[in-house]
Amino acid sequence: MAKAPDLIVAGATAITSDPAHPFLDRAWIEVTDGRITAIREFPPARIEPATRVLDGEGRVVTPGFINVHTHAILSMARGVAEDMGFAPAYTMGVPHGHDVHPEEAFALAQLGALEALCFGSTLINDSFTHQDIALGAMAATGIRAWGCGRIHDVDFSRVHLGDWTYDAKIGEWTLGLAADLIHRFQDPQGLRTGVVLAPHAPDTCTPDLLRRVREMRDVHDLRVNTHVAQSRVEVDFIRERDGMSTPELLDEVGLLDHRLIGAHCIHLSETDITRLGQAGAHLAHIAKGNQTHGSTAPTHALREAGMNLALSTDNMHADMVELMRWALATGRLQEGRITDAWQPANVFEAATIGGARALGLEAQIGSIEVGKRADLVLFDFRRPHLRPLTNVLGTLVHTGQGRDVETVVVEGEIVVSGGEPVRVDKMKALEAAEAASAALWSRARAEAGAT
Repeated sequence: MAKAPDLIVAGATAITSDPAHPFLDRAWIEVTDGRITAIREFPPARIEPATRVLDGEGRVVTPGFINVHTHAILSMARGVAEDMGFAPAYTMGVPHGHDVHPEEAFALAQLGALEALCFGSTLINDSFTHQDIALGAMAATGIRAWGCGRIHDVDFSRVHLGDWTYDAKIGEWTLGLAADLIHRFQDPQGLRTGVVLAPHAPDTCTPDLLRRVREMRDVHDLRVNTHVAQSRVEVDFIRERDGMSTPELLDEVGLLDHRLIGAHCIHLSETDITRLGQAGAHLAHIAKGNQTHGSTAPTHALREAGMNLALSTDNMHADMVELMRWALATGRLQEGRITDAWQPANVFEAATIGGARALGLEAQIGSIEVGKRADLVLFDFRRPHLRPLTNVLGTLVHTGQGRDVETVVVEGEIVVSGGEPVRVDKMKALEAAEAASAALWSRARAEAGAT
């Protein structure tokens, strides 16, 4: 006799990211031992008393969103960095990664993970400092916490002063930290935590260090996540230092292939775009962050060239629903009109199965299909801005918000209920993050004043 389901999502409208069955007006989704075991368009004949039932009436269920490039600890710069015009690591007078104390890293990483989880992300791929602490803090919320400490051999205590000084000892240290993370957090079975190697950027890594990253990638069969052509400073620096473009450098050191997740990808030539597409690399499209700083990645051209589109919030916010809207607008602005290439279905795919594809996890997560891990999000559509239900996906993308999320399920476990986290005391986490941010800003301002 088959085991009774542990959980049933009963009668929700489903947007699945499964090309075979992309939309179900009414769906009963059965979950057993963390996996989706049945998807029905009618109620089961019997529901066992031990089975937990989530009422789907008036709700829309989607796969969990997959945010492929984040810096949760940088929530400390929220509301400020958006208006500075340049990334915090390169800017004077703001807190930097090397300024963060361990207890501050825990508090701020958990804040970022809570925000992402409550807004419907079930996996975030994070990179910053203190990842030995941050990954555990994030995973404690129930989210799938993937990432790596930033790998670099530049002296980051000098970069915001305009000084790129490289030290091989720093490179050895950051590679060693990454090796320790692989030992502690790489979980290919449970997928609750994982490591994606994160050389910070081509201008903060020497070519020799990038080659060392490639070697580590190959030994451990990992993906690589890095900033690519995120600023004119980076592009001009690489051209002067190495005599080539950023994509050419990544190709030269052996990192440009289907295992590369390139964040931003703004300042690219036509040749660069072709190179990235032919390599089968993945674009971590940071639509809101880029436009907030007055730039856009050539996403339409990059997709046309062959890059897989995935979405990422980067830092300062974690609302993937809002991000879909920005991504859609970016593509339409580049085409100058509304076309079949940029529709709600395209950006929804990027936020779900596109992110899974970037991480090599498309067989496990990213869509609602029998046999996949049960990472599910229920939106409460019993709200004025989400009615009428003429086109559910279009309504979600154009007028939905992360705060419309009611329930989040990760591997069959309910980790957000009624919009509130289940595993973590939210107010305690908020207070700890507030104190950590205040301390960091106080030290940063004191340093700026003394310089």
